[in-house]
Amino acid sequence: MKTLGKKIRLLRHQKGWSQEDVAKRLDISIPAFSKIETGITDINLSRLEQIATLFEMTVVQLLTFTDSEQDQKAINELETINKKLMDRETEVIDLQKKVIELFEELRHNRVTA
Repeated sequence: MKTLGKKIRLLRHQKGWSQEDVAKRLDISIPAFSKIETGITDINLSRLEQIATLFEMTVVQLLTFTDSEQDQKAINELETINKKLMDRETEVIDLQKKVIELFEELRHNRVTA
């Protein structure tokens, strides 16, 4: 549930609302809302529906919502890993060429000996 709390906090920040603003709209105390955001309190379905409605989303949208900044970080990380993989593949190909050259040299030396 900590991930859901982070999503709720992100949505709250995007709206420019304080914890107090959201707590009042949900008709709960500020500490109770804080526990939702930090993942201390598990959210039941009715509270989840209430929060989704508050942010003008469906429950499914709320549960599957992702931060585009986080997505971009993941994409950048994948690109970095992919580049490293391509570099390693190039190294392997170069080593394979060297092995073939050495094998050919060894074979040539056996034929001439």
